[in-house]
Amino acid sequence: MLRVLSILLLSCGPALAWEVRTGPICELVHEGENASVRVTYDPAIPLYALEIMPGNPWADGPLFAMRFDGPRGNTIATDRHVITGGGATLTVTDRGFGNVLNGLEFNHTATALLGDRAVALPLDGAAPAVREFRACASGLVA
Repeated sequence: MLRVLSILLLSCGPALAWEVRTGPICELVHEGENASVRVTYDPAIPLYALEIMPGNPWADGPLFAMRFDGPRGNTIATDRHVITGGGATLTVTDRGFGNVLNGLEFNHTATALLGDRAVALPLDGAAPAVREFRACASGLVA
């Protein structure tokens, strides 16, 4: 009985894996403890998008940054971010996402930074999903 209860408790939590969804638009998604993350590539535009949805709303700020900590640490920043849904979602779009994808694939953690807010994103298991996402994005044609 205790074993069954343990299995039920462990399977009721959020899925912490990184996964890829393929179709007309490639998606890399992660439901984490601190935030949900969605990276998309739409070949019809062509445009990449990063959406970060933490449990608590974002407050707008002039500069959004992502710090990647690990073997290929890097910090990237932009002032071209958008906050929507009453602060629920931060979105950044661009035609190239090499630095974002490299950061997700080759590091241990990513931290989303906006104003005085920092949202940590563990990257455990992200590398295979990022490679699958890259393959999807490179295989799509408009």
